[in-house]
Order: sequence, then C-alpha cells, then structure tokens
Amino acid sequence: MSIKTSLRVHFYNTDEMGVVHHANYIRWFETGRVEYLRSIGISLNDLIADNFLFPITEISAKYIHSAKFDDELQIETTARALTKAKMEFDYKVSRLSDGLLIATGYSKNVFTNATTGKITRLPEKYFSKLAQAMEMEELK
Repeated sequence: MSIKTSLRVHFYNTDEMGVVHHANYIRWFETGRVEYLRSIGISLNDLIADNFLFPITEISAKYIHSAKFDDELQIETTARALTKAKMEFDYKVSRLSDGLLIATGYSKNVFTNATTGKITRLPEKYFSKLAQAMEMEELK
C-alpha cells in the first residue's frame, strides 16, 4: 500500500541557488511516513502515549532533478519491509504538474521503548494494522 501526500515548496525550503535544499527531502520523507501510519489508523501520538518511539536508523536520498519554489510536489510512501521491531519505507518525490521524478529515498525505523531507549517489539494492536497494510502492498 502506498500513500500519496501533496505539498507546495515554500520559499524557505530553497537555497541561494533557488532550488530546494537537500535536507528538506528528509523532512518530506517523514511527512510521508506520518501520513502512511495515519492512513492505516496509527497515530504517532498514540505510539508515544503507549511509550513507543520510532527513530530512524538508516536513511538515504537520491536527487534526480531540482525542485524549486512554488512547485507542487507529491511524496509517495511505500512500506518495503516489516517486523515487530523495525519497518522500512521507500519514497518517490514527483512534481505534480508534469509527473517528473525529483527524488527517491529509503528509510529504516526501529520501534523503541521511550523510557529505556531499547529496541522493542510492537504489540499486536499496532503490528496487525501494519501487517495488513503490507499484505495489501504485496497483492498489487
């Protein structure tokens, strides 16, 4: 299952060259992850209230074309892998006006206990929603 999230490039997202600064893509990947979780009924606020955090352990981005101020972009977030202790995502950032692929990315997140900081296993109430979303992705 992939989730598509749209956003517009703000002036403060650009650098002196007039293009989106590379660090913004990592933020936009996070936007995609949060929307992915929200779309399947998992709120980060609920995870945090249940003493779970979801830190990144790996992240990468490949920049293909430049995005610029006022471009409308779409972030497509797809779950790649899931266990009770980690989750991996792929990202595609495209310009809405012409579908041009701007960047791709990947992240790995682990589920941790907010108190101890140690990797932990998700309880069934979260894991079952994630597993179901992954099954839907595999059926495509």
